[in-house]
Amino acid sequence: MAETAGKFDFAIDRGGTFTDVLARLPDGRERVLKLLSRDPQNYKDAPTEGIRRVLEEETGQVFPRHQPVDTSLIGWIRMGTTVATNALLERRGERTALLVTRGFKDLLHIGTQARPKLFDLEVAMPDVLYEDVIEVDERVVLQRDDCQLMRKDLKRVVTGSTGDSLEVWKEVDLDQVEKDLRAVLSRGITSVAVLLLHSYTWSDHEKAVGSLARRLGFTQVSLSSEVMPMVRAVPRGYTVCADAYLTPKIHQYLKGFTSGFKGELKDVDVLFMQSDGGLTPMEQFCGSRAILSGPAGGVVGYAITSYNQMEKKPVIGFDMGGTSTDVSRYAGQYEHVFEATTAGVTLQAPQLDINTVAAGGGSRLFFRSGMFVVGPESAGAHPGPTCYRKGGPLTVTDANLALGRLLPSFFPKIFGPEENEALSVEETMKNFHLLTDEINLFLSSNQSKVGANGTNKSQNSVVSNSQSEMSVEEVAMGFVRVANEAMCRPIRALTQAKGHDTSQHVLACFGGAGGQHACAIARALGMKTVFIHKYSGVLSAYGLALADVVEEQQEPCSLKYEQKSFSELDRRMEQLSKRCRDTLQSRGFTSGQLTTEVFLHMRYKGTDCALMVSADGYPCNAES
Repeated sequence: MAETAGKFDFAIDRGGTFTDVLARLPDGRERVLKLLSRDPQNYKDAPTEGIRRVLEEETGQVFPRHQPVDTSLIGWIRMGTTVATNALLERRGERTALLVTRGFKDLLHIGTQARPKLFDLEVAMPDVLYEDVIEVDERVVLQRDDCQLMRKDLKRVVTGSTGDSLEVWKEVDLDQVEKDLRAVLSRGITSVAVLLLHSYTWSDHEKAVGSLARRLGFTQVSLSSEVMPMVRAVPRGYTVCADAYLTPKIHQYLKGFTSGFKGELKDVDVLFMQSDGGLTPMEQFCGSRAILSGPAGGVVGYAITSYNQMEKKPVIGFDMGGTSTDVSRYAGQYEHVFEATTAGVTLQAPQLDINTVAAGGGSRLFFRSGMFVVGPESAGAHPGPTCYRKGGPLTVTDANLALGRLLPSFFPKIFGPEENEALSVEETMKNFHLLTDEINLFLSSNQSKVGANGTNKSQNSVVSNSQSEMSVEEVAMGFVRVANEAMCRPIRALTQAKGHDTSQHVLACFGGAGGQHACAIARALGMKTVFIHKYSGVLSAYGLALADVVEEQQEPCSLKYEQKSFSELDRRMEQLSKRCRDTLQSRGFTSGQLTTEVFLHMRYKGTDCALMVSADGYPCNAES
């Protein structure tokens, strides 16, 4: 953990329900704080409020809520946030226009035609993120002897960054693009995503369009050749659209966050967690790399604290928060995926392999058609569960409180309209009694039907027909079991579905609600060891404090993986490594603090699926 002498350092994880703050004090002590992510009656921004409270209580000085916080006592701030994730899930991003090569305006609407549920009669197509489409009159094609396309007038031949030769059949018509952009701008759309075919290897046309858009006054211009310069137009298009759609929302949040401090944090080192598990400067934090910013800190936290280098027993991270549960696996190195789908959008960007299920402490409880249902709806931070005293619905947290697994005396008095009351057992039990009466009424009516017809036609009964009624505790336990089963599924997907024995893993349990379910989850999966860190309630924030600053560079390549290509591959990998080292050294890191990891993104000839393979053995030699 980096230290700044004589100052306060903060690692903050802003989740969907709670914001966790880990503060390192000038005397070396550590302090943790947990507060609601949304509490509009008392504060505008939870991370700012957390910093203000720590400074006020530890220094004895008064830091008024309505005034910017003095930053002279702050060394660094590291943050993970779900702002981008929530904006994508709720489709509340910036109004965006897509600029694409003429003839391909429906490319992203058609997508890959993937059907996860092959036999579903009603296929729900995910909504596109852009509001309008501008077709750019330009055409560039790869130069191939076997090309069957009808050749247009050849303007010139250019060489791309991959080494491929390309034919420019149609230069970009910037005059028409300007007219189209002005029309879009007049409708209030200020964010654009640019996706031109083959721009991953030759980006001149995209750069010309991007330069024009910036000159016209667009506040966010995302180019696919800069956001993700990789082959395959569809996922590259999704990624650049996500960047244009989400980055303005991130900038809005950052502007609001920094406005809560004197000088807008210009003299403070502020880093944000990216989806790949590395930190990046605040000004470089963008939408396409922010989707897993929230849970990534937890992966770093449990990987560093629970993996035993001697035993080398793989660890399953079980992060149960208020809104969802995130599951991941660590066996000595972080498991990344290069392409993943979130909220119906396929993103082509390095990110940690994290499976998420909509079952957390704030997941709502429903009784529907004789079945116990948990989530996916969440009570959120406001109003929160019933026990928060703000008129919220019953949740998994209320079920644990009704079973005596939560003791209000161990919780801070931060609930209620004035943030000065304890958890309310009375309100939880009152609502559970009402729900239990509803369930028992269903059971009694079902029994009457059985008596009249001689058989039970219901296929969704929650209990056997012989049971006359259920107690409040049995109802609460039934919901907890449903939630546990939902959280076991992503763990099986990470282990059994990939050929690993689930029982041979350690379960590293953290998150605000994780400890309440750890033993039941481990028992259901045959796991014999459960690891709970002393900071398990704020481990995502702790992981932010332990995480490394990461600079990632990539470029496309069309070489075949064969011996005569190795020297060129080595040269290009060294160039990328040098770029990363130079960037980090410009931020103040010394060469002794830097390590590089190199990967090759490889495909078998004739296939569309790529594998990310470590290239740590470069440069090539007789053995490697």
